[in-house]
Amino acid sequence: MAKKTPENASPVAQFEHSLESLEQLVEQMETGELSLEASLSAYERGVSLYRQCQQALQQAELRVKLLTDPAQPETAEPFDPPRHDG
Repeated sequence: MAKKTPENASPVAQFEHSLESLEQLVEQMETGELSLEASLSAYERGVSLYRQCQQALQQAELRVKLLTDPAQPETAEPFDPPRHDG
């Protein structure tokens, strides 16, 4: 079972907790042993965890922009990771 993370934990800790919970939920669903009702409930929980992770990542991106140029965060360029085509 996943560890409880306090509400006032850092966004990074909340992200890691949500991601860990989401991974466990996916593993549980992939077994195929859940009832339909349990599967729907797990799916709803998964969507909620996914949204929490997305929000945490957006906050982290904003923090990076502010740290890069605190005087003009609106001029910051979006971070595009390098693509590995091949």
